Amino acid sequence: MATPPAVAQVFGGGPRSIAIHRLQTGESVNGTYWHDGRYDREMLRQLDWVMRDPRMSEATPMDPRLFDVLATVQARMGAQGEAWHVVSGYRAPETNAMRSRESRRVSRVSLHMSGMAADVQLTGRNSLQLARVAAEMQLGGVGLYRRDGFIHLDCGPARRW
Repeated sequence: MATPPAVAQVFGGGPRSIAIHRLQTGESVNGTYWHDGRYDREMLRQLDWVMRDPRMSEATPMDPRLFDVLATVQARMGAQGEAWHVVSGYRAPETNAMRSRESRRVSRVSLHMSGMAADVQLTGRNSLQLARVAAEMQLGGVGLYRRDGFIHLDCGPARRW
């Protein structure tokens, strides 16, 4: 898996770490998920569990590139060591279908169902500024939900809304 230029520019070949706090469950994980030129499988399993669909208590393997997006945005914001607060990570198809019936803002083919997206906040950081920094890096999709105080980040095609 090739490292995107923005990730390589920020981290080079060095370690990549992340801190995640899941708002719905109160669970947290903090550690290095990339070192010695590869992803750490045990750390990825821990991240998968914290990012699970709490409604279904169902986890899926998250795309590790999502953590690269989060870590890179965080580094560009000068917020290393701060925890991302996850509003939504993986969504089971049933959960996504229910949410898309409740709101037009939820895609029926959401990358959340593939473990490729997260809706997140960084405490004390402006969501508009986070979205701008993420969009400039062209690492994936960036959605701004100012009224709700979070942004959507994914490791799919670069786009914004």
